[in-house]
Order: sequence, then structure tokens, then C-alpha cells
Amino acid sequence: MNSISSKDIAIVCSDSTRLAATLFLPQSSAKGAIMIGPATGIKRQFYHAFATYLCEQGFGVITFDNRGIGESAHSTVSKSDASLIKWGEQDMPAVLETLKVTFPNVHYFLVGHSAGGQLLGLMHNVHDLTAFCNFGSSSGSLRNMRKSYLLKAHFFMNFYIPVSNLLFGHTKSQWVGMGEPLPKKVARQWQHWCNGSGYVKTAFGNDVKTHHYDNISLPSKWMLATDDDIANIANVHDMISVFPNMEAEVEELEPQAHGVNEIGHMKFFSRKCQHLWPKVSDYFNQYL
Repeated sequence: MNSISSKDIAIVCSDSTRLAATLFLPQSSAKGAIMIGPATGIKRQFYHAFATYLCEQGFGVITFDNRGIGESAHSTVSKSDASLIKWGEQDMPAVLETLKVTFPNVHYFLVGHSAGGQLLGLMHNVHDLTAFCNFGSSSGSLRNMRKSYLLKAHFFMNFYIPVSNLLFGHTKSQWVGMGEPLPKKVARQWQHWCNGSGYVKTAFGNDVKTHHYDNISLPSKWMLATDDDIANIANVHDMISVFPNMEAEVEELEPQAHGVNEIGHMKFFSRKCQHLWPKVSDYFNQYL
């Protein structure tokens, strides 16, 4: 096991927005470098153990808070102008540029969790990546939800988000166990995209003026848990369809087969599932 160190840094996006991030530095020179794209409303500290593991395997790693979330929220959440589109067009590219400067002349990878894997086609520098590996990244389309979860999903998306935005000027997603409070534009786009198909594809030609989904041909691995109510297999394939020229390998993880009671949408990154983490590092090792 390699000795590692970590340090908190600030990243400045092209529109001057500052993001809070953490660098994980292996003891020796990095064999490759990985950015971890967080799920909607999830702070970077959630990925600390996973990032530490990747760093112990010899990778340089960076975690970050999207604008409007965690330590990247610089005003009250109700005043935040953050959006899913800005996360993909501004935040993620700035993080990748920082990764490239910090760990020069290596291969660069993305681990995307949910939104962190959905939005990479908005990155102007996405072609600087060698490969990516997503967990729980799907279109989130309500039409493909299991019937047992459909009512809950409709309540959150089509009642809770608009009412919370109206009453508070943002979505109090923390009240229903859905991460940090969400800026209203983030929540509104999330609602709109999950009511369609292809997630971000819903906004092509409207809010999304330019994108790179059509010409991404990177190798990719898409993992999902069979007990994930959001990123079910139909929604994962719905999201993959937005990348018409991409190589996609899909792996379903059945919790009991891997010795855990649940994985769901979030617990892949918990220490209880650390025996699954080599699925990511081994995948990237192929492309070094």
C-alpha cells in the first residue's frame, strides 16, 4: 500500500467561479490521474475513502464540490445561479484542467457517479480523457421506474421540487434524504430531464446549445446495482443511447452475490463495498 497525502485546493472556472476540491497525491509519481464526478447534491467528502483507495493504487485523484454545493456554495443557496449545464460546461472542464496541470503527461480518467457521468458530454475538453467508468449513471427517466418506486419519484420530481422552489427559492432535498440543498435551476433541470428520455438529451437545441455526446468514442464501463431504484438497467441503456459512437461495457452488481445487503444508488462508494473498488482501478489499468 502506497503512502498518500491529500490537500484542499481552490479551482477557478472560466467564468471565475471558485470550486472547493481535494487532491490526493500518491507517494511516487502518479501512473494516471482520475477525477471523481459527484452525484447531484453530494459533497466531495462522500468520496474520500474511495479516492484514497484509488490513490493507494498509484493514481492521482481529485474530488470536488460542484458550484452551489458544499464548500463551493458562496452565497445562500437561494441566490445560487448554478445549473446542471454549468456543472458540465464549466465545473467539470476546470477540474480536468487542474488534474492535467497537477499530474502532467499521464492518462486521464473520470469516475462518474450519477450526474457526474451523465454530464461529461458537455465538457469541451472531454477528449482529453482516455476512458471513464460510471456507477449509477442513467437517464433517471421516470417512465422506466419500477412501480414500487414510481410514486415516490413522481412526488419528489413533480411536486416536491416545484413547491420547494416556490416556497424557499431552492429545493430542500436534504429534508427527504436526497443530498445537499439544491439551487433551483439544478433542481428544475433535474426534474425536466428525468421526465423525458435520454436525460440531458431533453435539452439539446434548447438550454444545451453545443455538446460533444455525438463524437465521444471513449471506452467506458457502466456499473449499476440491481437494487438501484433510479439507475435501473433500462435507464442505464437510455443514457448510453445518448452517446451513439461510444464503446460501452455494462456490468450489473447483485448485492447478495457480492456479500452485501444493499448497494443501491449510493453505497458502492462506502467502505462496506470496498471489495468492489478494484472493478474501477482494474478497468483503468488496461489503458495506462
